[in-house]
Amino acid sequence: MAEYRTEHDSMGEMRVPADALWGAQTQRSLENFRIGTETMPEGIVSAFVFLKKAAALANAELGVLPASHATLIVQACDEILAGEHEGEFPLKVWQTGSGTQSNMNVNEVVANRGNQIAGERVLHPNDSVNRSQSSNDTFPTALHIAAVRALREELEPAVRDLISTFERLERENEGIVKCGRTHLQDAVPISFSQEISGWRGMLECSLEQIEASIPGLLRLALGGTAVGTGLNAPAGFDALVAEKVAELTGEPFVTEPNKFHALTSKDAVAFSHGAVKALAANMMKIANDVRWLASGPRLGLGEITIPENEPGSSIMPGKVNPTQCEAVTMVAVQVMGNDATIGFAASQGNFELNVFMPVIAYDYLQSVRLLSDAIRSFNEHCAAGIKANREKMARNLGDSLMLVTCLNPHIGYENAAKVAHKAFDEGTSLRDACVALGFLTAEQFDTIFKPEEMI
Repeated sequence: MAEYRTEHDSMGEMRVPADALWGAQTQRSLENFRIGTETMPEGIVSAFVFLKKAAALANAELGVLPASHATLIVQACDEILAGEHEGEFPLKVWQTGSGTQSNMNVNEVVANRGNQIAGERVLHPNDSVNRSQSSNDTFPTALHIAAVRALREELEPAVRDLISTFERLERENEGIVKCGRTHLQDAVPISFSQEISGWRGMLECSLEQIEASIPGLLRLALGGTAVGTGLNAPAGFDALVAEKVAELTGEPFVTEPNKFHALTSKDAVAFSHGAVKALAANMMKIANDVRWLASGPRLGLGEITIPENEPGSSIMPGKVNPTQCEAVTMVAVQVMGNDATIGFAASQGNFELNVFMPVIAYDYLQSVRLLSDAIRSFNEHCAAGIKANREKMARNLGDSLMLVTCLNPHIGYENAAKVAHKAFDEGTSLRDACVALGFLTAEQFDTIFKPEEMI
């Protein structure tokens, strides 16, 4: 039989599981928001813990919190950041739009754990752990901290690793000439290393765009309290607590100079997720290129081979599919959907507060996590093993009618078009068609027609 203890908040008493560190407000949320299975991301919880630790240090330094209380808060926070008490943050994403219950969940767990350490009830969730703060400024602060950490620690390293793979593939495939393609039709030649450099360049550009979005995320709402005025926060708290957060996370966080903007607007997150979406779009293109080039093995383009990781069919023996590419493209469309959600949610800042923050946080961190994982998986299980099928590339290049483009300066565009059409209609080579039409001699054609010089 489950055992309970009685906790209370400003609304009265609540029964809470005896072994839980959370209190009455967390329990109310558990009972009032039985919606879905999505719980607040760990990244948000960790960000909250960082800011609670920073706030305790700042409050103690400013003389509004006893140093002994700050020490207890810091110790409890350190335990949580070390991976202890993982089951103490069970609240759903689908709660109050300010994230108040998640703020209080952290406040209660930190306070109760601090009281356990002290052996007496000296910390109060609101008066101690939440001192100089409001849910309205802590949740947007946690959102920014979590976003920056996720980009720096998860997404950017994954992208850089894939860039390194493409750099290696460029070197390994130098000098291989193949048919280019536009509109899914044959085009003029390109080297395979040039094609790969396009993929690399897309990722490098995506990194630049993500980096460009980070300065907005480094500005913190903390210190604005309920509506941006900083009510109940001591003078200088906002700047000092941002310094503490920066010290604890190793990221150059600063206080947002306009707290009214910080509380009601989620433009920095929407802008940043736009860069994440742009990366997803680039990954969609790269994955599609790879699976098109690897299509076949006999009846497709077949210009590259990719690793064969698992059987591709439950009915067709020997079939192997571009599964890593498919995973990447599914993640890409999920990120694009998340971007629409974040855009709609960011537009809903009514008066002094945006109340769509939990879903913004959930979707932003999901996008970063999924893209990071998908890029790492694609790199390890697909991109790293890409091999050029030189014979097929050469054969496809030789069959391409668009090589006729090199004749333009010598016989003119319209005559070159006649050569291409004649070769296609009669199933002959460009050389035979050009000579038959009398535009060039065979010797002249051979002197001009050098596909390897067209790249």
